[in-house]
Amino acid sequence: MGGPVSFRPEPGTIPESPGVYRFRDAGGRVIYVGKAKSLRQRLNSYFADFAGLHPRTQTMLTTAVGVDWTVVGTEVEALQLEYSWIKEYDPRFNVKYRDDKSYPYLAVTMGEEFPRVQVLRGAKRKGIRYFGPYSHAWAIRETVDLLLRVFPIRSCSAGVFRRAAQIDRPCLLGYIGKCSAPCVGRVTAEEHRALADDFCDFMAGNTGRFTKRLEREMRQAAAEQEYERAARLRDDIQALRQAMEKQAVVLADNTDCDVIALAEDTLEAAVQVFYVRSGRIRGQRGWVVDKVEDAGPGELVEQFLLQMYGEAAPEALPREVLVPAMPPDAEAVAELLGEHRGARVEIRVPQRGDKKTLMETVERNAGEALKQHKLKRASDLNTRSRALQEVADALGLDQAPLRIECYDVSHTQGTNVVASMVVFEDGLARKSEYRRFSVNSTEGDVASIHEVISRRFRRYLEERSETGELDVETGTEAETGGGGSGTALDPETGRPRRFAYPPNLVVVDGGP
Repeated sequence: MGGPVSFRPEPGTIPESPGVYRFRDAGGRVIYVGKAKSLRQRLNSYFADFAGLHPRTQTMLTTAVGVDWTVVGTEVEALQLEYSWIKEYDPRFNVKYRDDKSYPYLAVTMGEEFPRVQVLRGAKRKGIRYFGPYSHAWAIRETVDLLLRVFPIRSCSAGVFRRAAQIDRPCLLGYIGKCSAPCVGRVTAEEHRALADDFCDFMAGNTGRFTKRLEREMRQAAAEQEYERAARLRDDIQALRQAMEKQAVVLADNTDCDVIALAEDTLEAAVQVFYVRSGRIRGQRGWVVDKVEDAGPGELVEQFLLQMYGEAAPEALPREVLVPAMPPDAEAVAELLGEHRGARVEIRVPQRGDKKTLMETVERNAGEALKQHKLKRASDLNTRSRALQEVADALGLDQAPLRIECYDVSHTQGTNVVASMVVFEDGLARKSEYRRFSVNSTEGDVASIHEVISRRFRRYLEERSETGELDVETGTEAETGGGGSGTALDPETGRPRRFAYPPNLVVVDGGP
């Protein structure tokens, strides 16, 4: 590696237009993606004063061996392309917001014939309405237990539902009035879906009409001397009020917004979000991030908004987003979010009143989250770094093995031979890179390992040759502008090629 000076573009070759740029390492892998209103001004800043750059920016530049760029027409196009490339390339030096834990959601499977309410974690799926996130799963279950009195929708698994239908007898919840028992035909699919719609409306904040309706029915039942029914309706009203009381009222009833706050130091930042719907805090969520450049709060907010809302459902975006600092391209970000939502999204910094007070509360939560994260991560990072350095020292490696590939062979008495590859990057398992191979050799484990390793590196060399990146390692690839270099991504799918990145260390088992 010759350092950043060795691949600095010639003066005058970088356009002054807005665009998106990529830094690549010696293997051709994209390690950083950025956008700029003026590509020339932004890229020149990397090479003007190397000593004055953020330490991680210096590391990125010494790792890189080339830079290319793509010119776009507007700042909104630059935001869209930057987000798209970050998703495709997963650059190691870009800001990545990581959940500080897996938050539970209250979910209603509206895509099923008989919708089910349940607690879910992880990636969101189509056909399911989500509410939250909540801090604890038990908080969701308490809320659901109260609401099933009024909206008795199904909460059982598919297996329990099928068994109840087969024996024509509902489960316990059907007998105690907390399920309308569609499994045995007590209600039709349409009636059950109407209950599920009402449940979702209540959770979305439209609470007033339900309590008013129940109060009206209770008074009517009392007038008709149906005192038992009136008592049940009274208890239902109390259950709804208890569920509503569990969500603190912080703003006016018609307020829908997300309140975002930051706490940061030189190297890391923590983000906290409070979700406010109909004036009530519906959920809370946190992220942590490594700061790659000397980015201020505005730049961190911009990256967070793009990553947080980029893949969110349109209905998940609120009318208003309250932030601690305005993004540098606030108008472009708001326009991009508005296009995704299908309606205007306003981004602003609260200056006074209840919203300012709530922002201060969220900031305190962010500060506490950063403190807890640093206490936890200090030991994790030190442990991983020491372990990798010990491996490097024991094997006489020039540097710590950032990518390790491990291979093993399995067979059934010499037949049905398969091999597996597991991958570790920066000391952590990279499960998306795991692979399994069918092996042709039947001459024993050593021959099988030889076949698999040969296939893996033959494929690597073929793919580097196909993309024109093989010469990067010999220093013969020409510098390209306008995005005109090869890529480690499959041009048809946009996904990383299966064997595009070489390991620093290969570990094998199965023979001497």
